[in-house]
Amino acid sequence: MSRLLRIKPMSLLTQEANEEGEHTLKRSLGAMNLITLGIGAIIGAGIFVLTGQAAAVHAGPAVALSFVLAGITCAFAGLCYAEFASIIPIAGSAYTYGYATLGEFVAWIIGWDLGLEYGFGAATVASGWAGYFNSLLQQLHIYIPPQLTATPGTPLVFFQNRWMPQASLPAGVSPVGLQHATGLFNLVAILAILLVTTVLVIGIKESANLNSTIVVVKLGIVGVFLVIGIYFIAKHPHLAWANWHPYFPPSDGHGNFGFKGIATGAASIFFAYIGFDAVSTAAQEAKNPQKDMPLGILGSLVICTILYIVVSTVLTGLVNYKSLNVADPVALGIDATGVKWGSLLVKIGAVFGLATVMLVMLLGQSRVFFSMSRDGLLPKWASEIHPKFRTPWISTIVVGAIVAIMPGFLPIDRLAELVNIGTLLAFTIVCAGVWVLRVRHPDMHRPFRTPLVPLVPILGIITALYLMTNLPLITWMVMFGWLLVGLIIYFGYSVKHSKVQALSIADEAD
Repeated sequence: MSRLLRIKPMSLLTQEANEEGEHTLKRSLGAMNLITLGIGAIIGAGIFVLTGQAAAVHAGPAVALSFVLAGITCAFAGLCYAEFASIIPIAGSAYTYGYATLGEFVAWIIGWDLGLEYGFGAATVASGWAGYFNSLLQQLHIYIPPQLTATPGTPLVFFQNRWMPQASLPAGVSPVGLQHATGLFNLVAILAILLVTTVLVIGIKESANLNSTIVVVKLGIVGVFLVIGIYFIAKHPHLAWANWHPYFPPSDGHGNFGFKGIATGAASIFFAYIGFDAVSTAAQEAKNPQKDMPLGILGSLVICTILYIVVSTVLTGLVNYKSLNVADPVALGIDATGVKWGSLLVKIGAVFGLATVMLVMLLGQSRVFFSMSRDGLLPKWASEIHPKFRTPWISTIVVGAIVAIMPGFLPIDRLAELVNIGTLLAFTIVCAGVWVLRVRHPDMHRPFRTPLVPLVPILGIITALYLMTNLPLITWMVMFGWLLVGLIIYFGYSVKHSKVQALSIADEAD
């Protein structure tokens, strides 16, 4: 049992961080690349989809406080991530940090868990992206065969010059007499994942530059929404006050609305904050990780938390929260202002915004598997570096191919339920790891130090675990099922090929 909890020596991690040559990842990312990488992942599904759903189903107008609670939890974890990333500038994120502090078995669990988090996360975003993209094309009178825009068996109808799921018809509208179709698979979502995978294979610098450009575009569009929305609220304050009242809707007795609804809402939108975790997976490709990684992680977190709070406040002021459980709540909000071109602009922003989220999530998963393979816990092909592009190309292609299947055949609501618990578990382990490392190696050089240790890590652990208790039972069931598969792989393959286990055996022999 003690061998399973053997940690990866810091000397070995330092050696890997300083490796150079064609078989290593290329260090080409600066602080601004890392900040925009985080913003690219964080500003996407959270603003364009989850804000409305969390308000309508869980928190009402108090959804802004849900983002505050989620942001505070992320702040605790973000400070811990920043310390680890400055000490251990290695691809792998929480997996690598867990390996250095809590041992191989815990590292395997978190690495395998991150696979669930990033894989289902990218698939969820691809499904949402496909919906916005198809809606944008139809607004421009371009029609893809409807059977190729929805998951198998989804009933579709043609209403007001656009194809939509029959379940999305406005109240009181009968599907009788409308043109019907049935979904076969979501080809648009599949192609989106494959396109992003191709970009990632070509190169991290090219991917990061593309992401930075798109981030500027979508932040501009979010800014336009805020200017239009705030101006409208200033001109019609009575409408906003009516929509914001009651700020805490009465509890439904099932954990939604009231004060309890704030925590439930925070747990449901935590998926929106996956981005700064993804920043840490690119540590081995940062030019100056000791300085740039903390800036990238904390900078993206602060910017995005402020945007989420402001956007959710404006959105619930424009539209009554009860009407926001739709796929495009921000478009609905700007429609309420009467600005006709706003809906088209928001859809363009969503298409760009969700594309960058897919890019960063697929980047994160391939880098975690890269690190696990380098440690011998996954087959060698997962860490093969392309001689020209200097990217883990086989891992990226395999991950992209598997993830592409998910949104093609699984509906977005089922995908989204499976992501939040992975993120929160990763945050819990990282916070615990910082505390453990401070006890074991108090004199270690730390370019960035988490303040108030152990208070900050303890608060990070408590808040993350509390939000996990507010997640649906299905998320726990899927996580345990996924971990069971992982344990079979670990004891069947990883233990026999682990480099750290080999070191352990050699040490015992000596």
